[in-house]
Amino acid sequence: MEILLKYFPNLTTKQIQEFASLQQLYTEWNEKINVISRKDIENLYERHILHSLSIAKFVQLKNATKVMDLGTGGGFPGVPLAILFPDARFHLVDSIGKKLKVIEAVKEELGLKNLSTFHSRSEEMKFQYDFVVSRAVAPLTDLLNWTKGKYTAHDQLPVRNGLICLKGGDIDAEISVATKVQKVSLSRYYSEPFFSDKFLVYVEQ
Repeated sequence: MEILLKYFPNLTTKQIQEFASLQQLYTEWNEKINVISRKDIENLYERHILHSLSIAKFVQLKNATKVMDLGTGGGFPGVPLAILFPDARFHLVDSIGKKLKVIEAVKEELGLKNLSTFHSRSEEMKFQYDFVVSRAVAPLTDLLNWTKGKYTAHDQLPVRNGLICLKGGDIDAEISVATKVQKVSLSRYYSEPFFSDKFLVYVEQ
């Protein structure tokens, strides 16, 4: 939890309590439904929560911004972002229904009213969004195909609407398929070694 406060020192008391609750919630649920590597659960705040919140370092989500978390798994990046941005609206989408049970339990325990889960594929969703976010889900080409036609224009956004995904390793060839693409090293935001080969990729739509 300390690492979270290091980079997000202006959290409200309510947000601190909500983030602090995630360790026990995910530890307990992970014993029932494996959504995080069991050897990695002790690194929840650095490798999952802080990693997810790197999107917040890139763009501030305000004014009822609508966001789809594509392939959310156990709720990353959607759950941490929903805590940080209570005025935004999040649809967490995954094709594996049992993983969504974990998110629903977290949602109920924390009272997150700006978050909904959908047992679906992204291309089957009938909504449109300001942003689609994803974390280590699929190659960029697939993400762009799955989210085609899912974006709505919004003049009040701090950056133009589009796809924001979190990726690692050598991704230059992968992202070369996109135009209007930005690659941001997460070491710009965080000093921990874990983030040295992690990137945020933004594709304007």
